[in-house]
Amino acid sequence: MEHGLDTEVMAVFTAAVVVWSLMSARLDRLSVTPALAFVVIGLALANPPLSVIDVDVGSETVRSLAEVTLALVLFSDAARVDVRRLRADAGVPVRLLLIGLPLTVAAGVGLSLVLFSDLDPWVCAVIAAAVAPTDAALGAPILADRRIPARVRRELNVESGLNDGLVTPVVTFVIAGAVAEAGSQPDLSPGSALVDLALGVLVGVGVGLAGGVAMRLARRRSWSTAAAETVGVLALALVAYAAAVELGGNGFVAAFVGGLAFGTIREAGEDLVGFASEAGELLAIVVWFVVGAVAVPVLDGAPWSVVAFAVLALTVGRMLPVAVALVGTGLSRPTVAFLGWFGPRGLASVVFVLIAYDELAPGETRTTMLAAVVATVLLSVAAHALTARPLAGRYAACVQNRGRPADRRPTPELPSQPGLGHPRPASGDGEGDRGGDTGAPVHPEQGDARSPTRGLR
Repeated sequence: MEHGLDTEVMAVFTAAVVVWSLMSARLDRLSVTPALAFVVIGLALANPPLSVIDVDVGSETVRSLAEVTLALVLFSDAARVDVRRLRADAGVPVRLLLIGLPLTVAAGVGLSLVLFSDLDPWVCAVIAAAVAPTDAALGAPILADRRIPARVRRELNVESGLNDGLVTPVVTFVIAGAVAEAGSQPDLSPGSALVDLALGVLVGVGVGLAGGVAMRLARRRSWSTAAAETVGVLALALVAYAAAVELGGNGFVAAFVGGLAFGTIREAGEDLVGFASEAGELLAIVVWFVVGAVAVPVLDGAPWSVVAFAVLALTVGRMLPVAVALVGTGLSRPTVAFLGWFGPRGLASVVFVLIAYDELAPGETRTTMLAAVVATVLLSVAAHALTARPLAGRYAACVQNRGRPADRRPTPELPSQPGLGHPRPASGDGEGDRGGDTGAPVHPEQGDARSPTRGLR
């Protein structure tokens, strides 16, 4: 079997990591995110004139690596959610997740049906569900930009940290429907997918609660060290995923639910999932390298409708559902537009389409499906990275001007405390300026600012 990630590929990739690490600060000032950098590196090294590596998009190794990466991300993001603190400012994230996300999937289905009229509706639903979740790491410059009101950053942070886990059951269900319709795997059907999801929930709850209780007892009795506990949490995430898969359940649901369950056990203020999150982010750059390497063969010969779908999915397919979801919140039009635009598609979309690609029989159907999702992700990686800082500056100025005393219109984007949400030094300790002050799942502003893996996903 062609694995697609042999020692030659890994040697080239690790050398690229070293070069990137030496230039990371300069690239950051140019708004080149790690995802964008490694997509470009993979694109350059796997295609003419260099063509020094050859990666197979359908390889078992690529899919396994991507799945493990997503499992770690799902667990760590969910475990960082502090439900008790989030309740104080949950209105917008709940609307984005429970109204905006379903509407985004529905809009994606509509676009797919119109642009890919020759595809089965189930496959159109796979495309729509795969590109629905957003990725906070691709918007890391926004989440770390203190010119943006803290509340807006938190809302984007929470939404992107949870929507990939919430859309996983939908993706699983529609993939099963597409496979059943094609008849390529008679044992896979929407009914069996629901059973797999239920089993994944049970495994996730069991592993998350048991692991959380065991770690709390070990800590209180001084049986464990802080360093070992962080490694144990990483292993716990993999246990939830692998145990569910071995039992015939959905590993991603188990990882996500396991993270939520583990998060309910952790004590206030402690963060044991940092190592698991960093590991997931390191693995993510391998996935981005692979995406860049396979981009040309995947998109070669793709119809114009693929590009049209990518553009529409990132604009009206995201921004219109967000606008509908935020009706009645009092947020200004610039804020609604800002929240709508910064919904980058990333790792989850890549993993979901790789799973669907592997499950469907070879043919034009799965080729078009893969091209549509990859085109959307590649466009998102470039567009959201390059527009982050310019649009953040314009938006921050617009919102802050709107909050001047001469303008009596409400400004719910700005905190009630004076000064919060305005530019502040990275070392500022104001509670309102910390990205994690509502238990948001990703914390690009927190921790060691020198960490090379911060915001890689």
